[in-house]
Amino acid sequence: MKSLLFIIVLFTAALAQAQSIRFEQTTLFLKLKADARLPESSRIQGHEHLFGQVWRLETTDAIALENELLQDPSVEWVEKSFIAAPRRLAEAGRKLKNFEDLEVLSNFNDPQASRVWAFRDAAQNGVSVVRAYANLPARNAESVIVAVVDTGVDYNHEDLKNVMWVNEGEIPGNGIDDDGNGYVDDVYGINTLSRRDGVATGNPMDTHSHGTHVAGTIGAEQNNGKGIAGIASHARIMAIRTVPNSGDETDRDVVESFLYAARHGARIINCSFGKKVNEGGRIVAETIEHIGQTHNTLVIAAAGNDSWGPLRWHDIDKDPRYPASFDSEHLMVIAASNDKGGLASFSNVGKVGVDLAAPGQDVYSTTPGNRYQSMSGTSMASPTAAGVAAQVLSYYPELTALELKARLMNTVTPVSAFQNRMVTGGRIDLLNALQ
Repeated sequence: MKSLLFIIVLFTAALAQAQSIRFEQTTLFLKLKADARLPESSRIQGHEHLFGQVWRLETTDAIALENELLQDPSVEWVEKSFIAAPRRLAEAGRKLKNFEDLEVLSNFNDPQASRVWAFRDAAQNGVSVVRAYANLPARNAESVIVAVVDTGVDYNHEDLKNVMWVNEGEIPGNGIDDDGNGYVDDVYGINTLSRRDGVATGNPMDTHSHGTHVAGTIGAEQNNGKGIAGIASHARIMAIRTVPNSGDETDRDVVESFLYAARHGARIINCSFGKKVNEGGRIVAETIEHIGQTHNTLVIAAAGNDSWGPLRWHDIDKDPRYPASFDSEHLMVIAASNDKGGLASFSNVGKVGVDLAAPGQDVYSTTPGNRYQSMSGTSMASPTAAGVAAQVLSYYPELTALELKARLMNTVTPVSAFQNRMVTGGRIDLLNALQ
């Protein structure tokens, strides 16, 4: 009887998981074997070459076309465009801790910069932004494009409008694809959640707050007498709206966002989103490797927020999260630390899958409508690391993506509580990385 009950429970769980796996009915990804040509099929309604031997196919019946292509010996793999399960994104906290620090105020005239506690010295559990700015390398800095693939960005925000990446080949608002890149009016980036005739539109305005908060942490304008200061002084924020307010993004949109960002010069992509299940898909992982190898782009991703520390730490080596758990050298995964120096109680860990930690609790940053609020999550730790990465890359633009990642990992501040919970066992440090 117990055995029968156990079987019933397993079957029910498997059925529930199968029912929860959703995908786009009109899209497939296809990878062909070397030198193979795209197969002909009446079920293929359209196609787009992505990179190498990888294609995106349009169809009216994804399952039928998938079954047909799997019989073709020229096909290496075929997979659907899966949809992440809805989830609640980080939202503004009700209370703001007072992190007043006169040292920060003496370096930045931004009136609320002192509330960004990550600017503090490593000994104060920050990432040494203030000390780093007092000891900048004796070389000229260059602009670095950082793509924020998220819920969009309020590109009119008082602390962001002057640091936005601008597509110089596009004339705003004329309804024409001026630069011939396939997108109309993509002045600040694209919005894959809004499409016309299947093509992403060019208005990545944030309708949540998550993406705007991420952008401010990376590169809010410094010394403009307003709001806060971002970590990077030469970051240019490329806005890409791909994550719905419900967090229900698709593989198709993620892939398109990554490719757009890299092809338009983004050296860093911040990825503050993720899902619990990878349905066997390889398209996102292969895209990360492609843009890393071809465009020298480093993807920085949040580790996830499934822990109940210190009682139970969620280990993504045992229970993966994606894209954090993809095996890619061009991916750097970030856990969240708090202002006391420990791991944030919600932060996922992983001795193999998580690379390093960064401040991610009670992070104060920009939100839409010229506002500023605090949020917590590895979603906030990832842009802290991305800001550090952008500042380092601005002074050392010759670094490859892998060299940049190695420098950031090799110069962390060791934290005993982080040992055996991540690869480096430390917190990212801007001063060390610049030196």
